[in-house]
Amino acid sequence: MCPRGARLVVGRGGLRETARQVAHCLLIEAGSELVLVDTGFGLDDCADPRRLGRGFNALARPVTEPAETAIRQIEALGRDPADVRHIVATHLDLDHAGGLADFPDAEVHVFASELAAAQNPPRREAPRYVQEQWAHGPKWETYGVGGDRWYGFESIRLLPDLDAEVALIPLPGHSTGHCGVAINAADGWLLHCGDAFFHRGEIETPAHAPPAIRFHQKLNQHDGKARNRNQERLRELNREHGDEVTLICSHDPEM
Repeated sequence: MCPRGARLVVGRGGLRETARQVAHCLLIEAGSELVLVDTGFGLDDCADPRRLGRGFNALARPVTEPAETAIRQIEALGRDPADVRHIVATHLDLDHAGGLADFPDAEVHVFASELAAAQNPPRREAPRYVQEQWAHGPKWETYGVGGDRWYGFESIRLLPDLDAEVALIPLPGHSTGHCGVAINAADGWLLHCGDAFFHRGEIETPAHAPPAIRFHQKLNQHDGKARNRNQERLRELNREHGDEVTLICSHDPEM
């Protein structure tokens, strides 16, 4: 699924650039159950975009159309949204967690430090988390750093009882407890890197990205050093194991 997300317009020092972004969600079939990686905006965001905040709406100009939401796209695939038993969150920013309430019976798997930050954010980071998006009381399942390794990264195996191999890969920096999600597919591993990078050029060597994208990342980062370090690790993964692992991010429309 590829719900259409935000068009980003950044004004800086007389420079005005526009970069279209989307909000990629993954739907995993695991036997009779479905696993959703991130939710994008939800139906409640579409009904009341004002709750996303003036700053976000002014900068991102989000497209909030019900047909673009994860729940409506699942229905369009002929699947029952009630079969989404698990949601794996890369992080809980407002453009990733808006659809949680559309799947009220699903377990929500998230890194513990991310949930703690979302529920009690420091003042500077409060706008990135919209408390109304989880006011329904999700069934949280939280995780700390595990003892497993995945291509040199720390990893936490999820859902061992399902017919799917899924792991959280901690990639902090964009947010406190930001993670990637690794899925072992039939043709190799897929790593959904969330917002660890925003543009496909950032995992190429040498790295490159439009100035508007770089500015947007810096504006929203929790820890710049950690974010940059993890981007370098992802470039290394892409160089050395690109034939085994496909990397995608949340917002690049061409990925």
